Amino acid sequence: MTVDAVLFDWGGTLTPWCPPTGRIWLSVAEALVPAGRAGAVALRLEAADAAVWQRSRLTQRSGTLAEILAAADLPATPAAYEAFAAATEPMTYTDPDVSPLFRALRERGVRIGVLSNTTWPRALHERIFARDGVLDLIDGAVYSSEIPWTKPHPEAFGAAMAAVGATGPDRCVFVGDRTFDDIHGAGSIGMRTVLVPHSVIPADQRGHTDGVPDAVVQRLGDLLDLVDGWRGTDRPAAGVR
Repeated sequence: MTVDAVLFDWGGTLTPWCPPTGRIWLSVAEALVPAGRAGAVALRLEAADAAVWQRSRLTQRSGTLAEILAAADLPATPAAYEAFAAATEPMTYTDPDVSPLFRALRERGVRIGVLSNTTWPRALHERIFARDGVLDLIDGAVYSSEIPWTKPHPEAFGAAMAAVGATGPDRCVFVGDRTFDDIHGAGSIGMRTVLVPHSVIPADQRGHTDGVPDAVVQRLGDLLDLVDGWRGTDRPAAGVR
């Protein structure tokens, strides 16, 4: 079966993954509230963020940045989003391999998608991709902040396939850095999977199942040869790697 689409995780795959840090929420709080309140507000933001991601791991229910802000009695204003964008910008730069990889996939007629577990709004992601010159190379993107589910729920992967017009999971490849969210999730519905082991995932962020990838690449630039090798071939039978 040929490869019609390659779908990518975002954080930790297309960009470096950075562990959650209270400094981000302190920066947001300092930009939005008087100095005397910033520390307490930052702690509430950090706790709300942790609760959203725990819910995602346990039940695959999504959350939003607006929800996190509301937990600290902060409205989801443009100023709040800008404060968050400024605090997180250093961790958002797209891997240099992405642009040439995306262009080469497009030359082959392979559609490109993004499926991200994220609380961030679409506009922030698209601004990042536009800044790094790859927004126009993405055929479809699904951000969990806009749907009820997060990876590894099958509905999240179904939404991503629909976004790029893929006809079935057996014609898709999913690329990610997490063995539960990305590899287990995509593999469970019949996608080929590729692990990019760039991230050291803390034990409390690992899910109940470590999926076994069809392949592992150490850098995104190595993916193209892999996809070329799969195009026009049949997917291995279950359990065959």
